[in-house]
Amino acid sequence: YPLVWPWQSQTSGQYQRRVHGQGVHLNKRVEDIGAGDQGIMFGYASDETPELMPLTHVLSTQLGSRLTEVRKNGTLEWVRPDGKTQVTVAYKIENGAMVPLRAHTVVISTQHSPDVSNEQISKDLLEHVIKPVIPEKYLDDKTIYHLNPSGRFVQGGPAGDATRA
Repeated sequence: YPLVWPWQSQTSGQYQRRVHGQGVHLNKRVEDIGAGDQGIMFGYASDETPELMPLTHVLSTQLGSRLTEVRKNGTLEWVRPDGKTQVTVAYKIENGAMVPLRAHTVVISTQHSPDVSNEQISKDLLEHVIKPVIPEKYLDDKTIYHLNPSGRFVQGGPAGDATRA
């Protein structure tokens, strides 16, 4: 389904219309298009963390902050600004309460310089981002890591997400 994707030409400053497939915006005016399905919202509080948010949300947010930190302080010079994180946690029921057991899956996709290998990306993300953020008690030999699972991520930001017709 086509979506009218407005973008501003870098040279002319004029808006042009491009077609990009996304059914959620079918038959909507450009002015009526919002964030669509690009956000995750939590509508409840939890006593899993001091922040009173679900552990998955807290860990994902902290991983994103750590990515920024290692980029800005030079620990990982190959990291670039665009990144996404997700953490899935396994729980047990204890006296009627949901108690976090372990990190089941950790996903990090981060933009990077063209000269770093996928192997180095995985090694560095585990050592400098994941282990400093996720408490050791939640990481075990069953934890699944998807680190840049789509492969190379050199082009980031809006230019990396948009396609030109």
